[in-house]
Amino acid sequence: MGYKVAVVGATGNVGREMLQILSEREFPIDEAVAVASGRSAGREVSFGDDDVLKVQDLERFDFAGFDIALFSPGARVSAVHVPRAAKAGCVVIDNTSRFRMDPDVPLVVPEVNAEAVAGYGKRNIVANPNCSTIQLVVALKPLHDEATIRRIVVATYQSVSGAGNAAMDELFEQTKAIYVNDPIEPREFTKQIAFNVIPHIDDFMDDGSTREEWKMVAETKKILDPEIRVSATCVRVPVFVGHSEAVNVEFENPITARRARAILREAPGLMVVDRRDDGGYVTPVEATGEYATYVSRIREDPTIENGLDIWVVADNLRKGAALNSVQIAEVLVNRHLSGTAPRAAAGHPLPTSP
Repeated sequence: MGYKVAVVGATGNVGREMLQILSEREFPIDEAVAVASGRSAGREVSFGDDDVLKVQDLERFDFAGFDIALFSPGARVSAVHVPRAAKAGCVVIDNTSRFRMDPDVPLVVPEVNAEAVAGYGKRNIVANPNCSTIQLVVALKPLHDEATIRRIVVATYQSVSGAGNAAMDELFEQTKAIYVNDPIEPREFTKQIAFNVIPHIDDFMDDGSTREEWKMVAETKKILDPEIRVSATCVRVPVFVGHSEAVNVEFENPITARRARAILREAPGLMVVDRRDDGGYVTPVEATGEYATYVSRIREDPTIENGLDIWVVADNLRKGAALNSVQIAEVLVNRHLSGTAPRAAAGHPLPTSP
């Protein structure tokens, strides 16, 4: 059985990755449609290695008859068109922030809480978490199950691709300008991004945190456990693709680095690269284009009882957005939409919660 699938925001970084990953994972599709804003209508986008789709105008697109829509057009656009698609009977997997904290919308990372997808029927919507939250909870869920997390302190090192195509262009142009001694004028960022780091992602809130930091706190609690205390500092760095996180975790129960390493090696969606020698860890360069979330630098924190430090890296366009959305769609068709016993998309086992 195949499905009719629409990808909304198909000309953006994440939308293009969604189309690529649907093809790579051989998602059961009878018809795929690329949808974007009117200014992109008529453009062509790749679907896998051989097919090309002509982009359709979102304002005029009729979602009736479509089974699933993967959305990544920006929160304001999702606010208007996600309910329209859901009302037409299409199950929407939304990658924007618009519906993540809605109590009637499940917020899902399939390796962590695949069972939550069952709640999609309340509004016909499933929310995809923030890119940094996704890789964090994939790494921490197995450890939470083992020793119960009390507190998380995380500092992120987020690539410019998380801010879109124009941000990637700005990093490239500023880097080139520095080498030829041209003036630099920040446009997408508040300060120069080339050869610099900026401790500011999204808008500031009244308590001094940014909305990106708030998202990590609120989403981690919704997905993992509302009792966990979370402190986040989110930083933009001059990397094109791949988010990194330095994570300090305090547990209720004892856990050693050796035990944590063994647990993480067996956990779904994770790859442990943790050799205590030069280069025995993963950086964004190695994670780019990969499905896995990588964990390195696992060590005990001697300053607190039952504490660990870990380093977490993932491709933010893939696992941090497009791949996670497609995995949610796989859970939907395997467990909820098919009307048959669960089955995995060809060649890709269904992700399950540990």
